[in-house]
Amino acid sequence: MADVLGELEQYIEDHLAESLEDLRRLTAIPSVSSKHEGIDDAAAFVRELLAGAGFEAQVMPTGGHPVVYADSGGDGSGKTLLCYNHYDVQPAEPLDLWESPPFDLTKRDGRVYARGVSDDKGQLISRLAAIRAVRAVTGGLPERVKFLVEGEEEVSSPSLEPFVEENRDLLAADACVWEFGGVDPDGRPEVVLGLRGILYVEYRVRTLSRDAHSGSAHNLPNAAWRLVRALNTIQGADGRVLIPGFYDAVQGPTETDLQLLAGLPSTEEFYHEHFGVKEFVNGHTGMDYRTAVYEPTANIAGIGAGWQGQGSKTVIPAYAMAKMDFRLVPDQDPEDLFARLRKHLDDGGFSDVEVVKLGGERAATTPGEDPFVQLTARLASEVYGKPAVIDPLVGGTGPVYPFRAFLGTPIVTLGPGDPLSNAHSPNESMSIANFLLGTKHMARLLVEFGDM
Repeated sequence: MADVLGELEQYIEDHLAESLEDLRRLTAIPSVSSKHEGIDDAAAFVRELLAGAGFEAQVMPTGGHPVVYADSGGDGSGKTLLCYNHYDVQPAEPLDLWESPPFDLTKRDGRVYARGVSDDKGQLISRLAAIRAVRAVTGGLPERVKFLVEGEEEVSSPSLEPFVEENRDLLAADACVWEFGGVDPDGRPEVVLGLRGILYVEYRVRTLSRDAHSGSAHNLPNAAWRLVRALNTIQGADGRVLIPGFYDAVQGPTETDLQLLAGLPSTEEFYHEHFGVKEFVNGHTGMDYRTAVYEPTANIAGIGAGWQGQGSKTVIPAYAMAKMDFRLVPDQDPEDLFARLRKHLDDGGFSDVEVVKLGGERAATTPGEDPFVQLTARLASEVYGKPAVIDPLVGGTGPVYPFRAFLGTPIVTLGPGDPLSNAHSPNESMSIANFLLGTKHMARLLVEFGDM
């Protein structure tokens, strides 16, 4: 086995240039899902990449953007591993903050830069590189491998849940490797087991047919003030959401979760320095800092009204808007909470505040004691030379729920990401060294999973 693992690692290193060329071509496609740009081109190229790695691959329609499904084949007698990824990316704006063109892969200081290079195109290319290595060194794959690569992850995956539910036989697998993965600030490999859910809404208020002179503010209603007062009823000063029934389904962490959280290394110092924050919400530190992820949140993601240009303009805003994301924990239902939000505003006298639902996903987790989790963590420790960190729940959101609900697969993360990747931000990047490590980890998992 040691000889095989050594050959795998050498193959991955020898073929790094080819992997980065695949990544260059994929990141050159501006597949921004929120703008519906480059979607068909990206799906077609992903199908081409998967076919080139030995898969039967096809582009399949959904209610929105297409998915790419690929299958290595097999008689079904052995284990099956499902890989979930996405080919869509966030918008690149603001463009003036990029040090190199966002859709032109650029290499500097041991990293490669481009929109989507970390989230999630580099992750996909890493897995394909691992599969090519295993095929080349061992003559095949020791298990059946499937890929599901979607094009709407960055807009809350509205078409994925019905697709997974309708195609549960096609997607059936024993375990799933999730879209992202990487290391913590100290270079320790992280294995994430759960993602929070989300309810994303937009509030809209109109009080006048057009902006008015502020000299009439004693009589004419101001849309900005109206919106601010409505928002003030949604969250208290302590951060607790004030919508009746909002916490009814919240269960909190299990004993296993608490044990895993207690074993996590602290990221407080890193976030203090990286974001320049003086104090965390409600003064969280220590175990409170770790368990806070099990508290749902209401976050104002954007707000606007009236004059925001240079200098003064004395107007009464006729229209105001705000975007808010509620991060949800396991068992909370975004549809139920959206209805509760609407009722809360109506009961509070804010029936004139329009609320538009922009997205919703449920949270889901994998038990930390699952054998696939333990295998992934053990192999990570061997590859990275550092103990793996198992995180039961992280603050972000992804469409984990349909995989857990309809396929029943345990889900883990692994890959080339790191805290300096700047996903969703200008100058998104990926460490080349971490790309190699993440690829080697995936290759070892492919070799050992079939015999687990």
